[in-house]
Amino acid sequence: MAIFVAAFLGLLVYSTISGPRFRVEVCMAYEGRSACRTVSAKSEAAAIRAGSDNACADIASGVTDTMRCLAAEPKSVRWLHRP
Repeated sequence: MAIFVAAFLGLLVYSTISGPRFRVEVCMAYEGRSACRTVSAKSEAAAIRAGSDNACADIASGVTDTMRCLAAEPKSVRWLHRP
């Protein structure tokens, strides 16, 4: 049983840190404020979404503002690494 648990944890850690990673800087603008965030993810879409989420969290307040910010197109997207 202990070997199975150790193997499972090893596989979990390996799958989390391995594989190609997309790294991107996403800049968002909302109501005169702007923020840029650099993130990494396993897919292009996930990277852009995470960057947008993080940037909007900094410049929008409340659920409604955050939803409006996230609905906007990014001000800029700069790819730092694409496998």
